[in-house]
Amino acid sequence: MGLLKRLADSIDRFNEILGRSVSWLALAMILIGAYNAIVRTLDKYGLTEEPLSSNTFLEAQWYLFSALFLGAAAWTLEQDAHVRVDVLYGRLGERGRAWIDLLGTLLLLLPFCGYAIWTSWPIVAESWRILEPSSEVGGLPRYPIKTLIPVAFALLALQGLSMACRKALVLLGDPPPPADGAEQAAADPTGGELPLPAEVARP
Repeated sequence: MGLLKRLADSIDRFNEILGRSVSWLALAMILIGAYNAIVRTLDKYGLTEEPLSSNTFLEAQWYLFSALFLGAAAWTLEQDAHVRVDVLYGRLGERGRAWIDLLGTLLLLLPFCGYAIWTSWPIVAESWRILEPSSEVGGLPRYPIKTLIPVAFALLALQGLSMACRKALVLLGDPPPPADGAEQAAADPTGGELPLPAEVARP
């Protein structure tokens, strides 16, 4: 069980670092979007000698969005922040939820990730073979952003493996680590409240 814990912890730590890193792309995307809006207005009213907007900056916006979405997908799963349609799950006990998560990961998530990698790989390979350019004049090349598709699904599958390990540990009788609030309550039974002086506490 110790091996499963270490494996899951390593995967979680890696995807968390990656997810937090790519989250900064949101800031870059906002700044580029603001720049595009400003320069398009300036160009529209002829306030600049030469056009400042270009397809490079326009495509950079959706490149960054794609990188953010794909790069943070595994971290989102690690945080259990994906959309969950809960009909029965919330009514089950800890072992019941562990069974659903484990079977869902093994029968649905991992096969889907494998299928996505298998179907996208020839497209990515062909894009790299021809060094696929943008379909727009002055746009960005397509092959780097297409590479993120199989990479993102590989990371998602890796995070699914971590989830499967943790749910297997629950089913083997090893409870999951308590949440931060539970840890604090265990360390401080008073809930962090200062005790009242004796003369105030006395009725």
